[in-house]
Amino acid sequence: MRLENKVALITGAGSGIGRETALLFCAEGAKVVVADVVNKAGEETVAMIKANGGNAAYVHADVSKAADAEKMIAFAEKTYGKLNVLFNNAGIMHSNDDNAMTTDESVWDLTMNINLKGVFLGCKYGIPALKRAGGGSIINTASFVAILGAATPQIAYTASKGGVLAMSRELAIVHARENIRVNALCPGPLHTKLLMDFLNTDAKKQRRLVHIPMGRFGEAKEMAQAALFLASDESSFTTGATFMVDGGITAAYVTPE
Repeated sequence: MRLENKVALITGAGSGIGRETALLFCAEGAKVVVADVVNKAGEETVAMIKANGGNAAYVHADVSKAADAEKMIAFAEKTYGKLNVLFNNAGIMHSNDDNAMTTDESVWDLTMNINLKGVFLGCKYGIPALKRAGGGSIINTASFVAILGAATPQIAYTASKGGVLAMSRELAIVHARENIRVNALCPGPLHTKLLMDFLNTDAKKQRRLVHIPMGRFGEAKEMAQAALFLASDESSFTTGATFMVDGGITAAYVTPE
């Protein structure tokens, strides 16, 4: 039980990486607060956890709103008495996100509000809770596009994830002496609904797939395993890390035949 006696809050836990991580964290002994903006999806995650004998509770939270971010942290402390792990995972990839010339300002603003501001607000209200618990781990979902340009234009998403990576490094340094670790999980291209909906043609999928040395999209379960390491005491000397889990995409100059 790698997370025994720990309480974790996971945003965007109604699907994808968030759901798989919630299931895994509970299996490893954590009590998990499932936060999502889609009530049905979040409640389904909780039901799945409880069916497996785990302990979880759902809270509705739009991470782009300060009141909701504050509420979800308060809910975690009220429900389970403390907060040890904060996984700021919620994010969007808008279908109309393109290049700088064609992307509407509204798409830019929405993406920034959820992907970047949402992480800021999670940390704003979550860090005091971690301090009250004596320290803990913050995991922020960035992306491989935080350090590489995307083959398929997605200017707002790429910029937002670059911001998450930079913010994670700064927070790691600010809180390094307070027993609070902050790391950025940077997934490569994943076979999740989020990406598959964005890469909505075979040509777009192939354009992304051809760059991955391992020759396949990653799975949400594989990201959950990485998050488990960052949440657990096994990563006690890891902070400010750009934690790449990307099938080798950022290491490649050319892809193998």
